[in-house]
Amino acid sequence: MTRIRLGPFNRVEGDLEVLLDVTGGSVRAARVNAPLFRGFEQLLAGRAPEDALTIVPRICGICSVAQSAAAAAALAAAAGVRPPRNGELARVLVQATENLADHLSHFYLFFMPDFAHAAYAGRSWHGDLATRFTALRGSAGDDLLPARARLLNVMGFLAGRWPHTLALQPGGSTRAVTAAERVRLRSLLREVRAFVEGVLLGDTLEGFAALATWPQLQAWAAGRRGDFPTFLGAAGDLGLERIGRAGDSFISFGAYDGLFPAGIRRPDGAVDAVDPAKITEDVRHAWLVDGEPLPPARGETRVLVDKEGAYTWCKAPRYAGEALETGALARQLVAGTPLPCDLVARHGASVTARVVARMVELATVLPAMDGWVRALVPGEPFCLPAPLPDEAEGAGLVEAARGSLGHWLRIERGRIAHYQIVAPTTWNFSPHDRRGRPGPLELALVGLPVGDGAPPLVQHVVRSFDPCMVCTVH
Repeated sequence: MTRIRLGPFNRVEGDLEVLLDVTGGSVRAARVNAPLFRGFEQLLAGRAPEDALTIVPRICGICSVAQSAAAAAALAAAAGVRPPRNGELARVLVQATENLADHLSHFYLFFMPDFAHAAYAGRSWHGDLATRFTALRGSAGDDLLPARARLLNVMGFLAGRWPHTLALQPGGSTRAVTAAERVRLRSLLREVRAFVEGVLLGDTLEGFAALATWPQLQAWAAGRRGDFPTFLGAAGDLGLERIGRAGDSFISFGAYDGLFPAGIRRPDGAVDAVDPAKITEDVRHAWLVDGEPLPPARGETRVLVDKEGAYTWCKAPRYAGEALETGALARQLVAGTPLPCDLVARHGASVTARVVARMVELATVLPAMDGWVRALVPGEPFCLPAPLPDEAEGAGLVEAARGSLGHWLRIERGRIAHYQIVAPTTWNFSPHDRRGRPGPLELALVGLPVGDGAPPLVQHVVRSFDPCMVCTVH
């Protein structure tokens, strides 16, 4: 057996290492290490509950709005308030804006540059992809950045600033949208749509969203100009639709005003309701004080740096004892979206399926955003008072770009007595648990060939989950 350590990974938010045990040219076992501890949960203890709205967005510079939304939802649950309809729409729009910007950034800046790797120099598509996607020098960035800037313009109107907005509050949004701003928002969304249709997909959103099967997707991509069809050609040549399969169970907390429902998707395709009481955190292989798996509402984060058998700062979230994958693919599978469901039925959750799911989300959410903007009613309330009691508990469960994000809060004597966070990459990059079951990425790497040209394959699998390690170790 040969042991290979890969890391630190570039183009990843935060620090990441992967340890591979290789036998006979393929991965026999994998260990995923999040090597940086940050301790935001400890920072929150003893503070005023409202301080969470300022502190938790600083966990991440990519998905800070998702952290804000989860904190605001937890505080709203503790206060027993529900935002007015304008406030709910504003929250959904802010989250959707950040998530779509993340999907575009991931595809163009984090994921596709791996296809410019020298190991692929003999492939027929390599020259064009290297010209387009080589990090820092490729032409794709010049096309992406104006479109991403338009999404951040949308964020400015809705949230005042990005990252680390304070507009999202337990009672709704403090950034009321005027009638003139609503017109401008729709114009900006049309500009983003023009980029997605003209540059990324090479088709209308509706035309792409209508695809229902893997053969239809292949026929659609053949000869089509667009960065995503180009990816599909390279991915098909490499067989990425059959690479990177983790377990076949998925979790989504639900997103976008019910557009994507909450659920647990089973291997047979059945979808169960999410029961947050079934979520626990196993710390057997984390550098944390050991104990029985606890629900986040009672979980602990106590450091033990010399713990035997530990290899990461990441906990192992489990649902009824099961390791679940989360992300855009999970959202689409729980929703029953035909194309991702067909890909997973044929080949399992693969590199290609995860990328396709993000494209489907772009094609689905952008038109919905225009509808949510039109539904805003200028002049009506966007935010309500939300006084917090001295004793209360609350949970905020939202969907970030990378998947299910949960904040659990307990207030005692008017102060935060307990705060626990389970982030999407904590689910996906979790270590083995006490029963020896690997996390989704660890399982997805097993069986992968490691030899000449294989390192890009490893990176394709890792990046297909779009890891955010700073959220993982918050």
